Amino acid sequence: MVDLEKSRHNGPRSRNLRLTAIRSFFRYTALEAPAESGIIQRVLAIPNQRQTRALVGFLTHPEIEALVAAPNRTKWLGRRDHAFLLTATQTGLRLSEMTGLRQEDLSLGAGPHVRCQGKGRKERCTPLAKPTVAVLKAWIREQGKEDSRTLFPSARGGRLSADGVQHLVARHVATARKSCISLRKKRVSPHVLRHAAAMELLQGGVDRAVIALWLGHESVETTQIYLDADLSLKEQALAKTNPVKSAAKRFRPDDELLAFLKKL
Repeated sequence: MVDLEKSRHNGPRSRNLRLTAIRSFFRYTALEAPAESGIIQRVLAIPNQRQTRALVGFLTHPEIEALVAAPNRTKWLGRRDHAFLLTATQTGLRLSEMTGLRQEDLSLGAGPHVRCQGKGRKERCTPLAKPTVAVLKAWIREQGKEDSRTLFPSARGGRLSADGVQHLVARHVATARKSCISLRKKRVSPHVLRHAAAMELLQGGVDRAVIALWLGHESVETTQIYLDADLSLKEQALAKTNPVKSAAKRFRPDDELLAFLKKL
């Protein structure tokens, strides 16, 4: 652990990840070699190192609109990218979930939704908004209806790679920065699109438990990171408090309350 920090200059996150693997191995050895329980317990007692947790990056509503509008929809790639970005920012699907979508995963009739298999092979359904449904219907018509076909294919017809999506997002962010100045100060990755969808739900007044279900989180507590990052909620709380320089209000009981207290 010391060598990782001093010689290799790894951060706390890398150190804790290695320590997790070491603990897993020593829990196994505790069953296989009980005679070595002394050293095993000493290893298992090594604490995690505290790490700084930065606020999550996300996009505001104007930034989302600028990004989704960036692709050139007169070309095939632009129409694909437009449909991809709109679906990603509305559903909050993970990168692997987005690239793995097939036409058969969409239901665009009554109660439109997309079905995906997330972490732990858990399936979930995410509803689709009307604008997203309209774009996806047009995109499928252009592709040709075929259930097993990849919904957002690469130029060669295969599944988009993680690097391909990263390049796609970076290219359109560069375009969107020309019309949206606030994007110039932000680093936008494919996962930031997921954060943007979560923040849209949170700022729309959706309960944290529902957001956790929407995103496929194991625990409701995972959505706490969005509460921490949402400055607008804190500003609303501040607006409900008295200004610092205002005179303190003094409570004055009415006659009815005073009469009641005198009878006690």
